[in-house]
Amino acid sequence: MLKKIFLYRSMNVFLALCGLILLFALFSPNFAFTSAGNIEVFLALAPEFGIIALGVGMLMICGEFDLSIGSILVFSSFIFVKFSEVGVNLFLAGVITLGVGALLGLLNGLITVKGRIPSFITTLGTMMLWRGMTLLLSHGYQRPFATSASPIFCNTFTGKILGILPVQIVWFAVVGLVLGLLLHFHRFGNWIYSTGDNKEAARAMGINTDMVKTVCFIIVGVLCAFVAMMQIVRVGTFSSRAGEGWELKAVAASVVGGTSLMGGIGSMVGIVCGTLIIVVIENALTSLRIPYSWTYVVFGLVILSSVLFDMYLERRRLRYGSVFFKASQKGTPGE
Repeated sequence: MLKKIFLYRSMNVFLALCGLILLFALFSPNFAFTSAGNIEVFLALAPEFGIIALGVGMLMICGEFDLSIGSILVFSSFIFVKFSEVGVNLFLAGVITLGVGALLGLLNGLITVKGRIPSFITTLGTMMLWRGMTLLLSHGYQRPFATSASPIFCNTFTGKILGILPVQIVWFAVVGLVLGLLLHFHRFGNWIYSTGDNKEAARAMGINTDMVKTVCFIIVGVLCAFVAMMQIVRVGTFSSRAGEGWELKAVAASVVGGTSLMGGIGSMVGIVCGTLIIVVIENALTSLRIPYSWTYVVFGLVILSSVLFDMYLERRRLRYGSVFFKASQKGTPGE
């Protein structure tokens, strides 16, 4: 039974996460990694990337990519700040911003499924489009955001529960739980797996694969807009460089979490653990005061080792299934 449990990707990713946390906790100078200040910063910053990575992972299970998440985030940030500057109620501005994120996700989905263009190319184009539009509209300048305009709104995104726990980590848990229930316990989740595994077979079963993919793109767009507001409220200023480099980090988090690049394979638990691995590594290297350039080296090694390990597990799983099948056939009539 123990051997069978360890063949699951999620269990191995979880053990890798625990091992990294233990390793960095023991070897960080003056135990800086486990200091109260660093833990508080980690719980406040990790969800900003993590929430988007969860949506990207689900989209990858569906068999598609989204390289435009950073550009959707920064464009949504600009929209939110612009509405707040003209005196629009922040809650209304938030609803409009979420609508903009959904619209951009819908655009990605429609171009991909109706134009029959690979999502890699579609979102590569929209990544440049929305980043360029943001630079043109903002002229590349930073814009301040008055966090005192609506304390209730700001505390919704960056407050603390009982004065200790940052509310961002609660949002991360809620999003992970909702997407996990949708992916694993709802028929829409079955449609996602079927679409990512074999689109033609899914269509033959009556699944509207275009709709499934488009909805997944919309979910990613909404999550990007949500995180855009969370980041603006925390930082108190708009920057046209927000979200740069998050595209490949989100893909890396999903791959480390056991999500297949070909689609149809993955789990929300694995994506959560893979996301935390990426964030823990980034945070730990900062705590160890290692030059940031080494972050990319470590990420590259983690991605390659994760893919190789997943391939090894897949071969073991197939071999184990074959042995189990042969054993179950022994003694049956007609052998």
